[in-house]
Amino acid sequence: MANDKRKRIGVHLGTTGGAWTAVNRAVEAGANTFQIFSSSPRQWKAAPVKPEDAAKMKALRAQHDIGPVAIHASYLINLCSQTESVRVNATAAFRGEVERALALGAEYLVLHPGSWKGLTRDEGLRLAAESIERAIDGLPWQDHDFRILIENTAGAEFSLGGKLEQVAELVECLKACAPVAVCLDTCHVHVAGYDIVSADGYIETMKLVGDTVGFDAVKVWHCNDAKAPFGSKLDRHEHIGEGTIGAEAFRRLLHDKRFAGAAFIAETPVDAPGDEARNVGVLRTLAAG
Repeated sequence: MANDKRKRIGVHLGTTGGAWTAVNRAVEAGANTFQIFSSSPRQWKAAPVKPEDAAKMKALRAQHDIGPVAIHASYLINLCSQTESVRVNATAAFRGEVERALALGAEYLVLHPGSWKGLTRDEGLRLAAESIERAIDGLPWQDHDFRILIENTAGAEFSLGGKLEQVAELVECLKACAPVAVCLDTCHVHVAGYDIVSADGYIETMKLVGDTVGFDAVKVWHCNDAKAPFGSKLDRHEHIGEGTIGAEAFRRLLHDKRFAGAAFIAETPVDAPGDEARNVGVLRTLAAG
């Protein structure tokens, strides 16, 4: 993978038939990187990874030069909840996510830290860091090319990570005990009130990215256009170039040399068969021109 000069562009894919089937779906979509869920994102219980599935995924990825692979953690996980029982469940569930990511050989595990409603933001930050540290305790992550990616959120009230400074703070809290980096979502950035649409706004927003999380820490960009207006704090994804962000912002991002090592992964709607390939194709076209 290191010798391939092609930009890493992909999409979130389904795993019906086993996680390894996502590799074939990626090839069909024209992608050379992808994201999956390792279990149902709306259920607590999850089966462990079958060794034969992990072996198939590794072989197919090598055959087709697909990577990195990102896993998106379950939406149920709230590591900074004010309720201890919720945090206990969330920590156990996140440990399972890390175990499955390591078993599958995924490079990245993307996490929304959660909601600190009922607490102060600083308390939420502390609980999130403690929960992540507890979740990975004793797991052999040092033996793998693996990072937990803290994702920025759309900026809803009490949501940890709505501001770039919060993402940076959580990463800083975890650096000593966990393999952490950053995932930024274009839709979340836009609806949280950071301008990436105008040329001047893009320059200012990227200066802030550099000053907070740092360019090298951004391992994945979730490339999603937005259905909702700028600053609305509404997380509604749209096809690339068809929303309130528009194609030009994605062209600018894909050509930004500061993110040359990042993967660009769409989480766009699937309204009709072939939509995954269509959005990957739009991103490839924008990256080329």
